[in-house]
Amino acid sequence: MHIHDIIAAEPLDRSGLVPLFRQLYSRLKGAILGGALAPGARLPATRDLCRLLGVSRQTVLAAYDQLSAEGYLRGGVGQGTFVDTALPAGREETPAPGLLRPLPARGAAMAVAMSAARYHEGPVRAFRPSMPGLDLFPFDQWRKLELQQLRRPGPHMGYSDPAGYARLRELLCAYLRASRGVECTPGQVVITSGSQQALYLLAHLLLAPGDAVWVESPGYQGASAPMAVAGARICTLPVDAEGMDVAYGAFHYPDARMVFATPSHQLPLGVTMSLARRLELLRWASANKAWIIEDDYDSEYRYTGPPLASLQGLDRSGCVIYVGTLSKVLFPGLRLGYVVAPPALAEALARAKAVVDRHTAIVPQAVLAEFIAAGHFARHIRRTREAYGERREALLAAIDERLAERLACGPSDAGLDLCVHFRPGRDGRLPDEARVARAALEAGIELRPLAYYANPAAGPECAVVPGLVLGFSAVGPDDIRRGVDGLAQVLAREAGKAGPA
Repeated sequence: MHIHDIIAAEPLDRSGLVPLFRQLYSRLKGAILGGALAPGARLPATRDLCRLLGVSRQTVLAAYDQLSAEGYLRGGVGQGTFVDTALPAGREETPAPGLLRPLPARGAAMAVAMSAARYHEGPVRAFRPSMPGLDLFPFDQWRKLELQQLRRPGPHMGYSDPAGYARLRELLCAYLRASRGVECTPGQVVITSGSQQALYLLAHLLLAPGDAVWVESPGYQGASAPMAVAGARICTLPVDAEGMDVAYGAFHYPDARMVFATPSHQLPLGVTMSLARRLELLRWASANKAWIIEDDYDSEYRYTGPPLASLQGLDRSGCVIYVGTLSKVLFPGLRLGYVVAPPALAEALARAKAVVDRHTAIVPQAVLAEFIAAGHFARHIRRTREAYGERREALLAAIDERLAERLACGPSDAGLDLCVHFRPGRDGRLPDEARVARAALEAGIELRPLAYYANPAAGPECAVVPGLVLGFSAVGPDDIRRGVDGLAQVLAREAGKAGPA
């Protein structure tokens, strides 16, 4: 193809979004790689090309210079400009419809493990689950602390300890000992990029392919995803009013090497693991040399008394690994979590962390350390606990007033969400979860059906009464009451569509 044909095929876009020299560079580069300009082909002189295109000579020179620097062109003053003869002859290729090679089994598993996870989109509204109230966070104070860090950079701003910023680890250790009864030293704390990275590291560090892992169903699907990618065998356990059914797991999966548990507040059902179950789980894990991952994701928020002590604080055999996150108490965009590992595991975990991302971003860690040290963290927890308590009461009162005949509330003494189960209608039928969720979204109400939390591997023993998960922490009482009014209308319409039994 002649160079004039290549240039004339499509005019340059003069809107200013992409510089003209970059457009010319890209077009010539594509022609060379595609074979339209063969090795040794002569390009027009810069003055001729700039007249042809109606651009400045500097535009053409910049494009030629970039192509020469990258090895596509050669030549010089008085010699002319040519496609480098050292290049292999290009040829037009039709892009393949898929990957050049199929993903290996582990890559395929990783690509689909979290495909069902939903991400927050659009403005915050009732009843976005598991979302803190961003309207309550002191972003102005956080910004001041961040600017202070950036104005006085120190050695910690370089490549840092993969275990995390030392001052933050010390402060978190003191906080966890005082508020959650966690037995630890700063050397046991490893800072991660959210609790999801913590679970990924632990799964790949501690599990061999084929190892069995207990998980709750319904439960947090983000926990089983990294374990499945690590090649583990996911073993689902039912959840009742006392939490995870430990006896069921011990009977059906006695060879398990790991347990993922949420003893303080189970997602999504909201139950708390009884002391008897906690002790039973610890005895089983100690006798079977199994690890327990305790996910304590929103334990700061308890509305009928002080937060419950952690399972880790009861552990005497070093089998509990405590995982926490700052996403629920601060804001999810911060992406900070932490692990309190048994002493013998902490160093190996920090080294594994270095393989993944060297270390978590230091500036947010340093800002959080100052946020805690100055007392802002404790004040924020007190303020949000009070506000969320009011929002919780508004939700419970509105459901009692508008939806008592349609919804039965689950435990509501902790966390950021309320699980509600459908009551049978006059025809004895239960509403369809997925249909209600879709209709609610169309009405501007964001919620999740309980089926979202069901593990695909779970059997009928893990079934629960259908229902919804309603977050109450993200918006104020007025929005909550309007959301309940809208949900009542959705449920009334859905009941009208059900027809006779």
